[in-house]
Amino acid sequence: MQVTLYFNEEDAYLIRLVDEKARRERKSRSAVVLSILEEYFERDKRLGEILVDLKLVNPEDVKKALEAQRNGNEKPIGEILVEQGLVEREDVARALEIQSRYR
Repeated sequence: MQVTLYFNEEDAYLIRLVDEKARRERKSRSAVVLSILEEYFERDKRLGEILVDLKLVNPEDVKKALEAQRNGNEKPIGEILVEQGLVEREDVARALEIQSRYR
C-alpha cells in the first residue's frame, strides 16, 4: 500500500516531530505515521469493535455475543465468540493486544 501525504508550511513542524520520533524509535516516517493513526482510531474501542475493524466478525455477531452476556453468560465477549466458532483465540489475543496499547 502506498500513501501520499500533502502538507503546507504550517504543517512542517508536525513532519519534524514525526521525523524526530522516527529517529528515536528507529522506524521509518511511514511506520510512525501509521502508528499515530492507529493510536488515534483504536483508542477507546471495545474488543468487539476491534474485531469488526479487523474483519474477523461482523457487527451482528458482536450484538449476539453481547446479548448472550445480558442473558446471563458471564464470560468475556471474546470467549463467547470463540465458543461460537466465530473467531480463534489468537484473533482475540491480537485484538486485546491492540486494545491494551492505547488504554
